Amino acid sequence: MDEISSTPALSTRAAGLFGTLQLHYQTLLDRSTPHTGPRWGATGFLMFVFMLRIVFAQGWYIICYALAIYLLNLFLAFLTPKIDPEMAEEIEEAEAADESGPGLLPVNNDDEFRPFIRRLPEFKFWLNSTKAVLISLVCSFFKVLDIPVYWPILLFYWIFLFIITMRRQIEHMIKYRYVPFANFGKQRYNRS
Repeated sequence: MDEISSTPALSTRAAGLFGTLQLHYQTLLDRSTPHTGPRWGATGFLMFVFMLRIVFAQGWYIICYALAIYLLNLFLAFLTPKIDPEMAEEIEEAEAADESGPGLLPVNNDDEFRPFIRRLPEFKFWLNSTKAVLISLVCSFFKVLDIPVYWPILLFYWIFLFIITMRRQIEHMIKYRYVPFANFGKQRYNRS
């Protein structure tokens, strides 16, 4: 009888503990938001540790390949605008009827300035990258996930995918005249 009555109290305590941990995690994320350099430095260090693990263990190449593909996907989402300029006419017509949508990139020289809004913001790019590297690092400790593959083929295929994908992305950026990096090509003013 005591076991049945203690179950709700145990689940309530577990939910309270989970809520507290989630609150601390969110506080840590909120405090790290303005510190872009140290955040990316920590992610780079984790990536370095993961690569050392892969090189010294001589295995888990499929985990490394999956991580590289995922990071490439995140990077492409980071480079692309939230609303694709190829769909601009359809969206502008819908906005004219609705008047509630976000601005698009200018297509003509006559268009007004519209800021570049990323499909994947920098903070989410960092957070997802860090989580992926941590998960990959943890996966590299399980022998079950060490699937034997010939790694030069994976490396060649990833390089091929990277070149093809980035060429297409750069052509898209040139065609629609947008630069996804905020400080590149902008005039800077000195403080007086």
